[in-house]
Amino acid sequence: MRHRCGVKKLSKPADQRHALLRSLTTELIRHGRITTTLVRAKVVRSEVDKMITLAKEGSLAARRQALGYIYDKQLVHALFEQASTRYANRQGGYTRILHTVRRRGDNSEMAIIELV
Repeated sequence: MRHRCGVKKLSKPADQRHALLRSLTTELIRHGRITTTLVRAKVVRSEVDKMITLAKEGSLAARRQALGYIYDKQLVHALFEQASTRYANRQGGYTRILHTVRRRGDNSEMAIIELV
């Protein structure tokens, strides 16, 4: 019984789910927008918001937490340099999800998630 459990399991074991979210977060921060399924986009939104919040904080502990989560070291340094100016007057909601056409193979709901 999973009543009131907030974490979407994405039909994957915990280690695979964690690796998937880390890679989606890394690629979204690198490219600015990615296309994925709607459920994955909704789950990765919270992870990206956490990383940008850490980057806005800018402390050494926050940088180490981000380095432990995001795969690319240079990407973390670039994020910490740009986030404080880019998102200075924004209190949250750093991503936008746009619904697109369904995937042809399995009719899955697709979405574009992008940084605002």
